[in-house]
Amino acid sequence: MRNSAGTRETVTVEWNNQPLHVDVIDLPLADVYFNPATHRIRAQRSHDPVRDQALDEDPYSPESQDYLKFLLQADPANPGSRDPEFDKLKESLKDFGQNDPGLITHNAILVNGNTRAAALREIGAQSIRVGVLPESFTWADINAVELALQLVRDYKREYSYINRLLAMEEQAALGLSKETIAKKFRIKTATYDQERWILSAIREQIERSKGEHGATLRLIDYEQHQEKLKELHRAYVKLETTTPDQAEAFKELRMAAIMLGFSKTDVRLIEDNFHEQYLADRLPGDVAGTSSNDEPVTVPGLGVSLPSISSAVADARALNNAVLRVKAVVNDTDAQVPDEEKRHCQEVLSAYEKAFDDAFEKAGRDARVRKRKQLAPARLTDACAHIDQCTVELVQARASRTLDEEAFDEAVLKLRESMRKLAQQASRGIPAPGDGVSWLLEAAAVEGN
Repeated sequence: MRNSAGTRETVTVEWNNQPLHVDVIDLPLADVYFNPATHRIRAQRSHDPVRDQALDEDPYSPESQDYLKFLLQADPANPGSRDPEFDKLKESLKDFGQNDPGLITHNAILVNGNTRAAALREIGAQSIRVGVLPESFTWADINAVELALQLVRDYKREYSYINRLLAMEEQAALGLSKETIAKKFRIKTATYDQERWILSAIREQIERSKGEHGATLRLIDYEQHQEKLKELHRAYVKLETTTPDQAEAFKELRMAAIMLGFSKTDVRLIEDNFHEQYLADRLPGDVAGTSSNDEPVTVPGLGVSLPSISSAVADARALNNAVLRVKAVVNDTDAQVPDEEKRHCQEVLSAYEKAFDDAFEKAGRDARVRKRKQLAPARLTDACAHIDQCTVELVQARASRTLDEEAFDEAVLKLRESMRKLAQQASRGIPAPGDGVSWLLEAAAVEGN
């Protein structure tokens, strides 16, 4: 393609850490194919297992291409609904046209610009500007180029959370170091470790959700829970170093609450003793008190016995397994689950939701009470910190002869009055004062004489 001055348009892509300039052409939209390997809809493909299987068998058939177009327009967290961000992109293309060229392989498979192509087709455009990669590029090269382009921040829909996790996993499978992958994704290595832990935890939950009728949870069922999963990881790592069993029970309960769809503020209420103190007596009877075999585990050939997992961990795991399996049945539209079984699972799921909801309400009330109990001591601690800082600044002001003595004297008088009020209230509300309160009462009594 040439502009009015006759110059050739090119687009620059990163390949092997080097810039590669490729020619841009104007190609009919009817001649390009959506990329079945694009990271953008990797997790969402499982939305319709039948069409997903057909996509594996023949990715360039009209039916498979229609499925890809459907997924490119869909909400990543709920593929059954249309994504508002797609409509924003469509309106932008309609109003302003295509600013940046897409990218295709030599046989017209889109590498970058899949969503734009879907949007351009919807507004009735006939062609798309694309750069053409060399014929020598392998699929590994193509995937690397797509990833590099998508991680550049510009006006395009970003990868959904789960698809970013899958892209990182793919890069690790290629043998790239965590430092290299973190640099590509513009994150710290600690964040990379966190993301890999989260994906591993999600895969474990999905595996455990499988039931006898084939119903199972999917990656997209965790799409909207990014912040809750990150908070879970941070808290789990802290607990795991000191109390591994407590960390495991904590993880199981939070995972169950996340899958039940509770808010971040509710999930945060799951702390030590949450199960025993708030939840256990509210659970459906077939789960409350359930635990695995507590007999020791014998290591074959060594004659050494190891303790089994604790009862708290076993109870939390049994509860989470039950939640995962009924949620999988309720969510799944393709497994051959009898209607009666589905109704039963919905009833059980509702019972779990109510149990957690009631437990969160009680835990929330207790948390608010604890906060009120700790508020006065916390205020006094802050005041002490301010007085300590005042001491430092008083010394500095005296040394530089910049102290406003009258203002300081007025402030001390206000402090005296505040101390009197505090002592007055402490004398009324604390029947058995400790050393600190006793000192405060004595100081106020001396001041009053």
